[in-house]
This record gives sequence, structure tokens and C-alpha cells, in this order.
Amino acid sequence: MSIEIPPGLTELLQGYTVEVLRHRPSDLLGFAAEYFARLRDARDQEAAGGGRRVVSFDGEPMQTESNGEEEPDRGDEDSDSDFEPPVVNRYNRRVSVCAEAFNPDEEEEDTEQRVVHPKTDEQRCRLQEACKDILLFKNLDQEQLSQVLDAMFERKVKPQEHVIDQGDDGDNFYVIERGLYDIVVAKDNQSRCVGRYDNHGSFGELALMYNTPRAATIVATTEGALWGLDRVTFRRIILKNNAKKRKTYELFIESVPLLKSLEASERMKIVDVIGEKVYQDGERIISQGDKADCFYIVESGEVKILIKSKTMTSKEANQEVEIARCHRGQYFGELALVTNKPRAASAYAVGEVKCLVMDVQAFERLLGPCMDIMKRNITHYEEQLVAMFGSSMDLLDPGN
Repeated sequence: MSIEIPPGLTELLQGYTVEVLRHRPSDLLGFAAEYFARLRDARDQEAAGGGRRVVSFDGEPMQTESNGEEEPDRGDEDSDSDFEPPVVNRYNRRVSVCAEAFNPDEEEEDTEQRVVHPKTDEQRCRLQEACKDILLFKNLDQEQLSQVLDAMFERKVKPQEHVIDQGDDGDNFYVIERGLYDIVVAKDNQSRCVGRYDNHGSFGELALMYNTPRAATIVATTEGALWGLDRVTFRRIILKNNAKKRKTYELFIESVPLLKSLEASERMKIVDVIGEKVYQDGERIISQGDKADCFYIVESGEVKILIKSKTMTSKEANQEVEIARCHRGQYFGELALVTNKPRAASAYAVGEVKCLVMDVQAFERLLGPCMDIMKRNITHYEEQLVAMFGSSMDLLDPGN
């Protein structure tokens, strides 16, 4: 008996699958019912008005047909954007997510040919130095990290060169060795710079993780050097490792009060970019006066916050005074990131401590919705310092 697939069924199911992967709903049945109901309504509207079909799902337009001839949508909003909602160029674009069958949760034997780009000893040293603080690599074992480094390739860039373009498919993940790079987002036919990478960091991971178009354009403003990792290797190693990490961390992240205001999809992105660090009793986690580079959430253990106050007498000036303690689910290190000032206090481990760590680029990119909460906490910190030292000068002018 031969079974004929009805015309349009493949495209219909592909469209639904894409939205499931983008939104990651907890209730698949309810999500499907709402998706197809809106699709039907859009079809009825098209029949009545003769227009092109676009379904709005949770405020996000979704294209239900693509033949490479229509004009790009204007004013699209994509809640899975790294920065701000991009205007996606849909010319000659078809979503490729369904063509790339990959389930990171499957424990299947790795049979794919490994990618290896030969490197000199000097290149290998530069690559290892560039990658040493990349959080996505922190949870890899030594064999996985070695495979990743083998697969990475060097790319030199010139001023004004576009490394990636908003709306394009994700092909590579990039680690910065040197150079300055602007993050440019186009919205409502206007482009603006929303951030900058300064000689370190990484970008391009979310488009590979979620099979979404690039959410921003990265433009080199100086000569520079990057290390790229191809899509297949990234998904085979990094994504599978992150799937294991997600199972471990997602319930914990949901319990953190600061992050409760985020959508589930936003919390999952945080799971994908955080790393774990373990500190021993008495070990200093951050130092007063240092430049801020990370945000910390206590996973287990206790952290004490100490400060050297400028309002103390000269005899007491070098003594640190404890001002707070952080426990499981609480966070620290955000103040310097919010105010763009040096660290206002030091943090030490009390016993063994495990912290989830997010670098400054991911903090700025993903925790925008939480910024008001963190800014309100500054007032609480000021009141605390006034009560202890009679002044909040240490927040206004932090440092050693």
C-alpha cells in the first residue's frame, strides 16, 4: 500500500516544529492548538482580504509561506533575539532547522567525521589563551575541549568588515582573540550600535543553539583576529554538553527570585551561557576595586561580602568589614555591571561554594528585563552603608 503525503503537510509541520524549538513550550498540546487556530484564522483573513499570510504568535509574526518572492516583513519582533528584535531578511530564505536532524538528548554513538584544522604551536597557544575564559567551554572535559580546539580555524578581519549579518543563518561560533567589534541591530529600518566587544569575548552561539537567524550584525572597527567553530562541531559537542547541563540547572534557575520575571525561553538561554565555578573556604571570588567581568549566583554554600570603607579612620582603613552574606539562590557582583564602575566590595567563600557564573556580555544581553530590580537594590545597598559607616561614598566612588 502506497501512502501519499498531502500537499503542504511537510511545510505545515516544519513551521510548527520551528515555533516549538523557538518557544520551547511546556504544554505542547496547548501550544499546538493555539498555533493551528491562529494559522486557520490567518488563512480565513487572507481569503477575505487577499493578503499574504502572517501569523502573530505571542506578539511575534511568523511567516507561514516562503517562496523567495515576497518582500521582507517590517517591524518583526523576535523574543529569542540576542539583543533587540531584528528585522529578518527573508529573501530566498527557507528555515533549515527541520533539515538538520539533531537531538542533543540522545546518547547515540558519535560517528561523524571530526573536523581538524592543523595549527602551529604558536597558533595553538594563541587559541588556548583566547578560549581560556569562554564559559561555553568551561564544562567540557579534556577530550571534548581538545576536539573543539582542533576544529577551530583562524580568521583575520579588517576594519568595517562584517563578521556576521543580522538575518543570516548561523554558520559559525566565534571567539575573539583581538580587535574591537560593534554590535549593530536594525529595527524599523534604522540601525544602531547596542554594544561592543573589546579584545575578548565570543558571539554567535544562540543562532546555532536555537536555529534562529542572526539577531545582530557584528562589525570589526579595527584589524583583528577571530577563531571560528563550525556549526556541526558546535552542535555535536557544545550543544550535547549543554543539554546535560540544562537538565542539571533549569530547575535551580527557576527557583532564583531575580529570574522569576523572565519568560521560560529567556531562562533557558541563561542556562545555555552560564558556567559553574567551585571555590574553597576563604578563597576570594571578587576583589574590591577590580574591573567587573562576571555576575554570580550562589548554587550551594555561603559567600560573605566585605568592604574597605573610605569613611574609616586611617588605622582602620585597611581592615575589611563584613556587610552581607549570600546563600543559595542569591546573587552578587551585579552592582559593578549595572553602574559600570569598579567592584565596590570583595566576596569570599565560606566553606566550599559553588557559583553559577555569567560573563558581562551575556549579562547585558540576557538580563535586561531584570535590570530594574537590580537598580532598585542599589538604594538598599546605599541605606545599608549609611547605617554602618554614615556615608554611601563607597558606592558612589568604589575602589581600593
